Amino acid sequence: MNKRPRSEAELLALISRELPTVDAGVLTGIGDDCAVLQPVAENASLELLKTDALVESVHFANGTPWHKVGWKALCRPLSDIAAMGGSPRHALITIAAPSSWTSSDWRTLYRGIGKAAREFGVSVVGGETVRSTGPLFLSVTLTGSVSARNLKLRSGAKPGDLICVTGKLGGSLKSGRHLSFQPRVAEGRWLGGEAAVTAMMDLSDGLGSDLPKMAIESSCAFRLALDSLPRHSSCSVSAALSDGEDYELLLTVNPRLWPSLQSRWDLASPKLSLTPIGVMLPYGEESTPLLDGYDHLAPKRPKR
Repeated sequence: MNKRPRSEAELLALISRELPTVDAGVLTGIGDDCAVLQPVAENASLELLKTDALVESVHFANGTPWHKVGWKALCRPLSDIAAMGGSPRHALITIAAPSSWTSSDWRTLYRGIGKAAREFGVSVVGGETVRSTGPLFLSVTLTGSVSARNLKLRSGAKPGDLICVTGKLGGSLKSGRHLSFQPRVAEGRWLGGEAAVTAMMDLSDGLGSDLPKMAIESSCAFRLALDSLPRHSSCSVSAALSDGEDYELLLTVNPRLWPSLQSRWDLASPKLSLTPIGVMLPYGEESTPLLDGYDHLAPKRPKR
């Protein structure tokens, strides 16, 4: 019979078996009051910090297999680290779960978290577990690092820069890709090392919401060639703009350096497309009208 964990100590022992061995820089991980990390070499890199949350029936439907929830929980902030041109390092996982959760529920959730941690080189070093009287709630805090010269922000785009996206857009929720997507960690790190790339962010709320955010931060307007949007099979332009949860990378590129970047990208990532979809314009010009993507504060949108 599958029983509930009888104590926090028993739960920690249980979930620790689902996680990868921590890296050599972790002096104290799960099991103490705080994680203790060896600092990286002084001035060697910048530290990235990201927190991200999932709520049952908002970010995933009731009945979703717990290993898929665990995968998504860690991969969402991984996508943000990728968008900065960085490398992920350490994670803290906070979970509020119903008291009815059994050992199997916990292990299955952490099996998904552990799989993502192994694949992308993350050390899970601690967190918190508490009871919830409502739906399951997860919060992931993730650290990363990036050299100052490779850091990519939303604010670096210039008028005339090409707007590009990796992969294809649209249909993530309908297809279930929002539970199994691959964060573009290696690709983001590669793009971070390219001087041609002037700005970058990840596409989580949909191109229709995320591109305007980049334009505002860069003090630009934009023009899109909507027919050029790379779309998954059977997805419309409106779906590519507004469905959200694509977890691809949106970036801008110096047009003079685009041909060289494209050639090297094709060699470095032959299985993933990098598609120009428009151009940045000077601030004050009229941007292409877009359908909005997802907004958590807009109640009209359906649950994810």
